[in-house]
Amino acid sequence: MSSQLIAGVDEVGRGPLVGAVVTAAVILDPNQPIEGLNDSKKLSEKKRIVLAQQIKEKALCWSLGRAEVAEIDELNILNATMLAMQRAVANLPQRPERVLIDGNRCPQLPMPAQAVIGGDGKEACISAASILAKVARDQEMLELHQQYPQYGFDKHKGYPTKAHLEALAQHGVLTCHRQSFGPVKRVLGMA
Repeated sequence: MSSQLIAGVDEVGRGPLVGAVVTAAVILDPNQPIEGLNDSKKLSEKKRIVLAQQIKEKALCWSLGRAEVAEIDELNILNATMLAMQRAVANLPQRPERVLIDGNRCPQLPMPAQAVIGGDGKEACISAASILAKVARDQEMLELHQQYPQYGFDKHKGYPTKAHLEALAQHGVLTCHRQSFGPVKRVLGMA
C-alpha cells in the first residue's frame, strides 16, 4: 500500500510590521527521516539553518509562498496568509493528496486539508514547513537590515519591539512597512 502524499504548511510573519508573510509547504520522504524537527520558534537560529538545508535535500519536495506588503494592506493579514499558503501548495512540484496546516483554519485548496492547532510541534511535515518559512523570512530581514541598518531588522525581524517602534518614530515609514498595521498607521498620522 502506498503512503499518502501529505504536505505540511506553515507561515511566518503575521505579526511583524514589515515585509511579506512567508509560507512553506513540505512533503517529507518517509524513507529519509530528519532528526530534530520541531516548531521553528523552539529551535536556535543555527539549528534552523542546518535543518532547513536537510529538509531541502531530503524532502520529496518543498516550496515557498508569500504575500507581499501591498497584498497584506489590501486583503488584511489573515486573508494574505491564506493566499500565501495557497501559493506554497500550488508551487509544490508534486501534488499532495492531503494538506496539514498549522493553526485553526485552512485556505481553500483543491485537495482535502486539515487545520492542526499547534501542528508545528506535532506533525513533522508542518515542523519542516515552519523551519523553511522562518529561515527564508529571517534571511529577507537580514537583507533589509543591510539596506536600512538604523531599523535593527537583524534583531527584531520586523516585529513591533520597543526598538523597532522607536526606529519607526525616529526614521519614518519605509515602503516595506505594512501601512494597515496600527503602529505604522500612527506614524503616518492615519490612526
